[in-house]
Amino acid sequence: MDGKVVVVTGAGSGIGRELAREAARRGARLALSDIDPDGLARTVELARGDGATEVHSQRLDVTEQAMVAEYAGKVAEHYGVVHLVINNAGIAFTGAVERSAYKDIARVMDVDYWGVVHGTKEFLPHLIASGDGHLVNISSIFAFLSVPTQNAYNAAKAAVQQFTESLRMEMLAAGHPVDVTCVHPGGIKTAVARSAGAAEGLDSADFATIFDTKFARTEASAAARVILDGVERRRPRVLVGVDAHVLDALVRLFPAGYQKATVAASRRFGVV
Repeated sequence: MDGKVVVVTGAGSGIGRELAREAARRGARLALSDIDPDGLARTVELARGDGATEVHSQRLDVTEQAMVAEYAGKVAEHYGVVHLVINNAGIAFTGAVERSAYKDIARVMDVDYWGVVHGTKEFLPHLIASGDGHLVNISSIFAFLSVPTQNAYNAAKAAVQQFTESLRMEMLAAGHPVDVTCVHPGGIKTAVARSAGAAEGLDSADFATIFDTKFARTEASAAARVILDGVERRRPRVLVGVDAHVLDALVRLFPAGYQKATVAASRRFGVV
């Protein structure tokens, strides 16, 4: 990764911040973005402390296709090349389908799915032109393990998985010099659950507390190392955390049975 230009969206906190820092330690030149300018500025400061000598940063709303297109052009113009793009920006929302407003479901899809589509399509020509490109889209274990009250997030992350795997096959079929990786983190210690929205009458803090205390076992810094190790090995699929590997196997073995167990666990924890 030494000398490569690495783009990370959602770099203002969590996994995105740690990806930026780990890439800096590996000698990358960085292009970082986030919708939160203060969080982004802090990440830039930390990345420079980790050895980054070149950092391009810009506030970015990944739901705005025109803004992402302009941003991709600026990064390519600034560095002259783009090698690795990590579409990481994402949000969460808690609420049963019957109680969730259309606008709340749409917001999750706009950020978590369309943000990935925008980042992919706008940077893909630059990755192909590099002759050694790599695209990484951050999905989730929730792409294959559904959880009550997380229907919008489940749907968005499943869409990211299928979009990414389809793109990988297209790159192989076309003979383009672009590797494609889909990442499925398990429970990672970030603020995504604590900052999630919730349907009317619900408190997202309840789900966040359960997630943080029962399921978030992997530090974001460790997740970043696993992800970038997978990138350097050109892996098409990266599972992050022991829980991700266990749950992946569980769903494969019991595609319907796991659902009853998940409902029972959700009731015990007071999620439903």
